[in-house]
Amino acid sequence: MNSEMNRLQRLGETMTLHGTEMALALVILIVGLLAARWIDKGLRSGLRRLMPTAAFINLFCSVFYILMIAMVIIAAAVELGAKPSNLMRLFTIITLVVVGLIIFLRPFIPSMPFKVGNTVKAADLLGKVEAMTFLNTRLRTFDGKTFFVPNRKILDDIVINYHFTQTRRIKIDVGIRYDQDLLKAKRVLEAVMTEDPRVRTKPGPMVYVLNLASSCVELGGRCWVDNKDFWVARCDLLEKTKLRFDSEGIRFAFPQLDLHIGQDSTPVAGTGRSSVDNPDHLNKTVFTGEERR
Repeated sequence: MNSEMNRLQRLGETMTLHGTEMALALVILIVGLLAARWIDKGLRSGLRRLMPTAAFINLFCSVFYILMIAMVIIAAAVELGAKPSNLMRLFTIITLVVVGLIIFLRPFIPSMPFKVGNTVKAADLLGKVEAMTFLNTRLRTFDGKTFFVPNRKILDDIVINYHFTQTRRIKIDVGIRYDQDLLKAKRVLEAVMTEDPRVRTKPGPMVYVLNLASSCVELGGRCWVDNKDFWVARCDLLEKTKLRFDSEGIRFAFPQLDLHIGQDSTPVAGTGRSSVDNPDHLNKTVFTGEERR
């Protein structure tokens, strides 16, 4: 009982003598860690906007974040009464070891082939990356579902990053009838792409004859737009192509089947009746056509 009372008495004396320093050190530690996290997040987003293709951003931000955490810990320790000179020596040694390990081990640590905010197709899912942790990636699909995909599954699968490049190519494939003016159709399709302000001039829009199919002439329009404009520009160009072809009188090919139905009305010998009166010859169907566009 006396030992417990002695411990409580010593604790009370310690709190009386160093309570203010301990409280200030705790405040410095909490506020400093929160500030370091906020600065790290803002620094990463700012550098990615300025240099979206730079490969050193993650390494630089990680090292800078470690330095900020160390400075916060040193400030809290100094407030508790630790000697700054000893802490600086310890801090220097730890920093050199940590930075050396990061630089040496960085090439051997697998990294995800995308960043937060990228639109990707991974693990048979198409969506936007919302967050990444050491174990999984949070992916939000365009129908509003949220998936937590293990990073191991992503690293073992094929990943398509639709934001890795600044531009994307739009494909507009149409089929016209064989009796239509081919050169006019090519000019109209090229004009539809050229007149859109989102279509880049270098490389310029091109129209190709992709195939002389059995029932149509297949044309393919190709143009490049900025990555952020891809989906809306593609939808608009498809709509403009349909309306422009209609106004220019260019007819699209579409699947259809011609059926020719005939009846043999030749009289049947010895009966005095025509073959239409004969149930065996009634409604004889002759297929003389084939599917065409």
